[in-house]
Formats: sequence, C-alpha cells, structure tokens
Amino acid sequence: MKASNDHFICNLKSIRKSRRITQGELAAQVGVKRQAIYDMESGKYVPNTALALRLAKELGCNVEDLFTIREPARAVKLVERPAARGPRVSVAKVRDCYVAYPLDGRGMLRECIQAADGLVREDGSVRLFQRDGELEKKALLLGCDPAFEILSAHVSRRACEAGIQCRFASSRKALEELKAGHAHIAATHLSDSDSPDANAELAREVLGDSRNMVVAFSFFEEGLMVAPGNPFGIRTVSDLPGGRIRFVNREEGAALRTLLDECLHREGIPADSIEGYYRLVFDHCEGARTILFNLADAALGLRAVAAAYGLDFVPLKRVRCDLVIPYDLLDHPAIKIILDVLQTGNLRDELDLLPGYESSCTGTVLPEI
Repeated sequence: MKASNDHFICNLKSIRKSRRITQGELAAQVGVKRQAIYDMESGKYVPNTALALRLAKELGCNVEDLFTIREPARAVKLVERPAARGPRVSVAKVRDCYVAYPLDGRGMLRECIQAADGLVREDGSVRLFQRDGELEKKALLLGCDPAFEILSAHVSRRACEAGIQCRFASSRKALEELKAGHAHIAATHLSDSDSPDANAELAREVLGDSRNMVVAFSFFEEGLMVAPGNPFGIRTVSDLPGGRIRFVNREEGAALRTLLDECLHREGIPADSIEGYYRLVFDHCEGARTILFNLADAALGLRAVAAAYGLDFVPLKRVRCDLVIPYDLLDHPAIKIILDVLQTGNLRDELDLLPGYESSCTGTVLPEI
C-alpha cells in the first residue's frame, strides 16, 4: 500500500546492499516487480504483512529490522533519578503531563519484575510502549498500603481497559507528589492520638487551598514486626530501649515513623536509647526481610505484612487509610471505576480476610479538603 506516514522507517535498502543483492534479484526472490522494491526503499510503498515476511526471510533478518515506526517525541518528566543504571520506567499521564518513575526496585508494592511503559533514551526522552489513549485510562496511585494491589485487581476485572498503577510512597511523599501533578491519587494513613482527623490535617498542610475528595479505603493494624515466637518478649515500645533489641526504623514522613515517635513521646522514651532508631528501611517488606534474615529483631510494619513473611506481630494502633483525589480528576476513566469498586461487597469481603484489616469504612466519602 502507499506510504502515508512520515514516522514509517524502511531499512530495506541498507540491509539489501549489505547482503550484496540487487533490487532485481530480491524482487525475483519474493515474487514482485523491481519497481516495488524501489518504491519501498524510497518510502513510496509500505508492504503488506506477507510480503514483509518474505523479504525478511530472504534477507535473513526480522521484519522489525526492515520496517519500523518512529514514535513521535513526547515530553516526559522523569520524577526520580534511577538508583542505578537502567532505562526502564513506568509512565502515567496526569492531566496534560507525562510523568515517569524508574523501575529500579524502589517504590514497588509488588516484589516482582514489573513491565515497563517505556525506555529512557540517551538524550533523556522516553520511548513509550503504549499509545496515548491507553495511558489516559490509567490512574497512578501513590501510597504504602499493600492492599492497593487488591483494589487494582478488582478495578481491572470491572474494566480491563482501565487500571491503577500503584507505587510505594510515604503519606507525606504521596501528598507532595500529588500537589506537584505527579500522581492522580495519594493515600495517607497517619495516626495521631490527639486528632482523629490527622490524615485530613496533613493533606491540608501539604495541598493548601486545592479542592480534593477524600474517600476512606480501609482500617488496618500497625505495629512492630518481630521474629516468630517473639523471642525477646516484646509487648510495647517500652521494651525497645536498652541495647539488647536490634531495631530498624522508617524514614521521616512515613506514617509508621510518626506513630512510633508518638508512642515514644507518650512513654517519655528518648529516641537515642533505641539501638537502630536511625537505621532506616524504606518499605514494609524491607523491614520484614531484615528480621527474616536475622539482621534485626523488630521493625515497623503492618500485621498483614508480618503474616505474609511468617513473622509475629505486636499491635500498636488501628489506623484508617484514606485516598485523596483532586476534584478536577474525578472524571478520569480509572478514577470513576475506582470509586465504583470501593462500594462493592466483593472488595470489602476480600479486605476483611487480610490479617489486621477491616472494611467498615471502605468507600465512605469524608469531608473534602
């Protein structure tokens, strides 16, 4: 067929010449006129699939070696620098901006290799694997509740063309990225014994005057993950000081770090009295592994995560995880489905089966911030 796209790239001429084959010889081998070979090489003619396969077979290469499509250049903002060399990124379209996060192990809720949405070129641009329409149907959720993967699965079952991309971030970090336009949804689960509205207060502090819907996701138990059998007999944070227990903490801004500091302040325990208070891990699973590999005796985490790793758990508090969604994004295709799924009994039933989770609040629309 006639070539009609400036993005179509034909490498037929260079590959043919490297094989020392003339246009006439190649035409005879694949059963076309020499003019057809000339038209393909000059960009006037795009072969059909059958002819492209015959050309590749005769020249001993792949069809993609002969014919490719140059993707149009797009401005993509790389939100974080990769921790190590590696061009694979996940990409989402937030409003009119493409944002990319490196797939280098950080920020992943699932402990597996995640497929990329694109590759970073040497010039810093991103080669996308997906069309604009596909990216526009995906919502990026930042937070640290591992149950978001369950929400994602329920959304995909409801509408396979829409989806959630979940990325790990502390409550404050999630809200900061939401404010910067680097996400569609931020999750927060701060615990403050003096205020039942700690999530909303943090969101107002970070987001300022912007209007946002707040929807409750779930209750879950936070506390200390410890080795099976709890060999040190840990019952409260007051058992941590003294130097006999190796502890690992979370980074500042993490909800679990805030909870620990509240407990220490209430008990009058200096942070410096805990061995490992300044030794940090950056997600629940990393903390669980330090105990599993006997690198620590206690770490902050969720009951569900402790159970997944076969660890024991010392509860400190039940907290609520809320989803914060800017009002101007409520018409996003995936967000509409998320709000519908949050009202379903199937999601609530599955959340209730997770250790330490409780879904009585799931889907409740809270006062806007």
